[in-house]
Amino acid sequence: MRILAITDIHGRMGKVEALAAVLGKLEPELVLVVGDITNFSGAETARKVLEPLLAPNVPVVAVHGNCDGRDVPGLLEELGISAHDRRVEINGVGIVGIGGSNLTPFNTIWELGEEEIKEILNRNYRPNDVILSHVPPKDTKADRVHSGLHVGSPALREFIEENQPPLVVTGHIHEARSTDRVGETVIVNPGPLFRGYYAVIEFDERKKRVENVELAKL
Repeated sequence: MRILAITDIHGRMGKVEALAAVLGKLEPELVLVVGDITNFSGAETARKVLEPLLAPNVPVVAVHGNCDGRDVPGLLEELGISAHDRRVEINGVGIVGIGGSNLTPFNTIWELGEEEIKEILNRNYRPNDVILSHVPPKDTKADRVHSGLHVGSPALREFIEENQPPLVVTGHIHEARSTDRVGETVIVNPGPLFRGYYAVIEFDERKKRVENVELAKL
């Protein structure tokens, strides 16, 4: 399965339209949207941003980010693409989603305590599911900010260490575009789409493992 992973769009329609224009060439079988679709805007903006990605009839699975408006999760539910606090399955691949982020110094719209993150994972995860989490796991390449601090979720990190999901796709930390591993788990932060970044992930749905990751730019 070829997965197109994007995150941190922050309402930049031009970047979404540019990506939609090359979808035919990329030939994804699944699009994962890892939150911050808008920049503190609501469902109307999010709908416009997502529309070009929904048009090509490729399955889309999404979670909201900490900077999405309060009605954005409801829109994702309405569109039938939300994975927040649930498990969805696409062509034999299970996906568990965590929207929002862990607690930040900025008091953004959607923030979760570590216990809440842990509960979402324990409630929904089945062995070999993919995790779609706006917040990255702590102490990885995917959660390191410019100052060098690691600001990701300890609960998510602990869950990965204990359960070894094959793939975790994340975002949130714009400067932490990367691939990394925790044991057998591949962690991908595609980098923010508002800067033109995305990732293409080749995932073997039968063997439940990542075959290749390409960090790309428009």
